[in-house]
Amino acid sequence: MSERPTLAAVAAAAGVSPSTASLVFSGSSRVAPGTRDRVLAAAQRLGYAGPDPVAASLRRGRSGVIGAFIGERLLYAFRDPVAITLLDGITEVLGAHGVGLLLLAGDAGRPTSDQIARLPLDAAIFATCGLDDDPALTLLRRRGVPVIGVEGPDDTDVLVDIDDFGGIRTLAAHVQELGHTRVETVAMPLRLDGTSGPLNRARRARAHYRDVRRRLEGVEDVFGPVPAFETASNSVADGVAAGRALLAVPASRRPTAIIAQSDVLAAGVLQAAAELGLRVPEDVTVTGFDGADLHWLGATQLTTVVQPTAEKGRAAARAAMELVEGGRPADVLLPVALRIGTTSGPPPASGHR
Repeated sequence: MSERPTLAAVAAAAGVSPSTASLVFSGSSRVAPGTRDRVLAAAQRLGYAGPDPVAASLRRGRSGVIGAFIGERLLYAFRDPVAITLLDGITEVLGAHGVGLLLLAGDAGRPTSDQIARLPLDAAIFATCGLDDDPALTLLRRRGVPVIGVEGPDDTDVLVDIDDFGGIRTLAAHVQELGHTRVETVAMPLRLDGTSGPLNRARRARAHYRDVRRRLEGVEDVFGPVPAFETASNSVADGVAAGRALLAVPASRRPTAIIAQSDVLAAGVLQAAAELGLRVPEDVTVTGFDGADLHWLGATQLTTVVQPTAEKGRAAARAAMELVEGGRPADVLLPVALRIGTTSGPPPASGHR
């Protein structure tokens, strides 16, 4: 088997020094165009594809890989338009730097402590709201890996955040102004333990996802304590299950408004309402959070809180690259805005509140 051609061989064939050939492959602008063309032509003749990436990473002390921790199974993450948009924003920035993204999924796909200790990561992004007590955070800290939290956890080098509390409080105030008093919340998982059902106060106090906590607090800042139904995952199917549980009851006990903590869950509630023959918003108001692209809703325009998801991903990736370069980026707080659609309206004329 013939030996792999070397950079020195390419330099000799092109009549330049190895350092000049190295500058060509690093993309340096200090090499004259004619010299660059001569080196690349020699590389093509010899079948030289470029410097060994492993050796190059060892010289730089970097792997060229950023890890993204996903707080749920990829099955759910790739069905969630918000997660996909966030990851797209991250890869947009990392791709421009020639850096790869390694997805590390939750649930059964969560990496073990041994794997985390060995993974070649230049930085880690908790992309979908990491847990405050996530053991991966402790292990990464021990290794000295820079960590960026997207809406959590708090104890990271950089936190890229949105105003969850203020955004959903504005939404709840809109629902209140419409005249609703019989309101319930469909909440995203407070912990990754597969629990679903009515949410008691003790479990709320143990909520480890800060966005879930803040969205509960924002609603209750307007209405006071309201019933909440926790879902097992942030998925349309779990939104449907929650909607059936809350709406398949006598009208006298049925909420006139459901505030879902995500657009995906709200889409499930809308499906449940349709199955039960309920009109939205005439019989029940349904709202979400995210401003996701839910094209399958057709003409229905969800009343929701719009967040800049792609920019959130880009901000996290920019912070990661700055940390890798030795910088000290500041925390980021991105704005959100209420968008009133066709799914919110006054409570039913019968006034069952």
